[in-house]
Amino acid sequence: MKPNRSFVALLAALSAGSSVPAGAVPVTVTPAPAARLVTPFPGVVPQPRAAQFPNGTLPLAGLGVRVVGGDPELAWAARDLRAEWQTRLGASLPDAAATGVSITVGTLADPELAARAQKAGLLTRDPEGYALWVDAGGAFVVGADPRGAYLGAQTLRQLLTPDGLRFARITDAPALRQRIAMIYLDSASQGVNDRLIPMLAALKFNAVLVMSDYVQWDTARAGGFAHPGGATRAEARRVADLARSHGLEVIPLIETLGHVGWMFHGGRNLDLRQDPDSQNPFAYDTLNPATYDRVILPILKEAVEVFRPKVIHLGHDEVRNRDRFPARENGRAVGFENLFVDDVLKLHGYLKSMNVGSMIWHDTAFSDSVVGSVPARLPRDLQVAYWAYAPGTTFPALKTVRDAGFPVLGASWSDPGNAEGFARAAAQGGASGMIQTRWTGYFGNPSVWDGNAEQGVAFVRAASAFWNPATPPLTDAAARYRDLYQPGPYRAQAGATVNLRPLVTRALADDDGNGWIGKGADIDLRNLRPGVQRLGEYTFDVSGAVMLRGSRASVKDLPQQAVIDLNRRATGLVFLQTTGWPAATPRERVGQYDIEYADGTRQTLPLEYGRHLRAWTDLQPTSMIPAPAWTGKTGDGLDVNLTALEWTNPRPDTVIRRVTLVSEGGNANPALLGLTLLGAP
Repeated sequence: MKPNRSFVALLAALSAGSSVPAGAVPVTVTPAPAARLVTPFPGVVPQPRAAQFPNGTLPLAGLGVRVVGGDPELAWAARDLRAEWQTRLGASLPDAAATGVSITVGTLADPELAARAQKAGLLTRDPEGYALWVDAGGAFVVGADPRGAYLGAQTLRQLLTPDGLRFARITDAPALRQRIAMIYLDSASQGVNDRLIPMLAALKFNAVLVMSDYVQWDTARAGGFAHPGGATRAEARRVADLARSHGLEVIPLIETLGHVGWMFHGGRNLDLRQDPDSQNPFAYDTLNPATYDRVILPILKEAVEVFRPKVIHLGHDEVRNRDRFPARENGRAVGFENLFVDDVLKLHGYLKSMNVGSMIWHDTAFSDSVVGSVPARLPRDLQVAYWAYAPGTTFPALKTVRDAGFPVLGASWSDPGNAEGFARAAAQGGASGMIQTRWTGYFGNPSVWDGNAEQGVAFVRAASAFWNPATPPLTDAAARYRDLYQPGPYRAQAGATVNLRPLVTRALADDDGNGWIGKGADIDLRNLRPGVQRLGEYTFDVSGAVMLRGSRASVKDLPQQAVIDLNRRATGLVFLQTTGWPAATPRERVGQYDIEYADGTRQTLPLEYGRHLRAWTDLQPTSMIPAPAWTGKTGDGLDVNLTALEWTNPRPDTVIRRVTLVSEGGNANPALLGLTLLGAP
């Protein structure tokens, strides 16, 4: 360990008459060769049907990739493997040499590979299935079909380590045929979907449900109701092509009958409202021919041209939840059931004339009031997506829809346990597959990373469950989501840990009611052990908590700020932090870090609840700006966690004199448990 220089610097500053704020405390700074380090996850997600991982690795030196066959999926597999090498290792993966050990990707259509898989005892002929083995003789991915080979390559990517490819013997195939994830098109589409689509492919989804209401269709532009926040037609086409190049079928979702506020944007088409008195129109008038001739059918035609889909999802959910339906006199004479059925038949027939299938949500057509009459009048090739968003294992409408003769898919959302239980029920109940929905707002694409990140985490949990419903629920889904969406290199970044002991205001263990948050030994952080340790991607020196003032009685007498004297250069700072209690509202400002440089200039890093930090008892990762760091339990069994916030220094060549943590004094009082410098000399 090198001696701390901060104390010497402080004495020099004092002797020179430099001003030092009251409470500034020198701290011990210790070099850390791996202050930040991304490491491969130990397991494979989704968990394969059958897998063994013998000891040993296949060395990377001289390794190249060989593709056997001309299917596009095989070329995509090689592309993704090369991208993994470049991202994780900063190295290229060349074509395999004519002789020697290699990575071989192909299918059972090749007799030699089929014989090798048979000899290895790993052959599978299940659709989308694959055999994979890595040993001293090389790495082999043999798909039952081209799609299986591509999916097998996604598993092989997860076996990459800085030292080589982990030995493995895997036979795998999905339990559910359709595994669909929902994405959005808006003006922020490119920055989000260019990350999401490769991630979804790596997780072995095979289709995307694309929310397309606000695409700037030519019809919408000509009619004056194109929304400026919507994606362009060109972007919609680009996203569709990108998805297909990652093996994902594209299923556009264009909400019709209900949820059609998109067609009334700018006050247009108000003559087509179902409810003439509605100030916020929700449904359209099915008895006005202009509804179809002017708006709906032209847009469906454009969607077919742009997306080239096999199926379009037509929505048809919650049709009567807002406006009166029917509201017009002629509609009341016809009756709701006839209006609903006639609309479905019209749209279904129009799409079928273009060789495109149709899908709807289940809730209106199979509601208790009409389930005995409406389904019997609908075409049996209509796919029905049954959504249910609560955890559980019993989903009775699966059987109701299936027994009525329709292909049925389950649709889950973000609550832990929802996708897992629903996927098991779907696999056991003969469903066609599952959809992982995402409801982040029509123009809320970036929130899948910052704002509604729990819905991004749910993609990882759902992928695991949809592929292999028998697998246990994931415990590291948030960390995997962060890594898949924003992958980092397997390369250590040097830095230094800061021992905060001189500033600690609360012990992690509360033996006498005066530690942590003052609730006693059963509700504290004693299971976070002190000392230098790796927590998530970072190394911290934990010695207690620099907890600041809050509105709760047990912390109202704590300091309002803490000043950490550093006098160091760094490319970044990482804060291991939490709050004692949750904030009242999301994005509430609970404090800030003031970073002061040696030249007297400052940077301020605000701390917004849910965005930059959250309470130790709050497990909902609404933002991925902070990284998962530590999870554990209290003495009474409560699940708790800490996150790490990395700040990139815009002036890495200038000495950081000090860092001051300031509390706003509210319910969510900040607590700093570790500080690490990145790139520090």
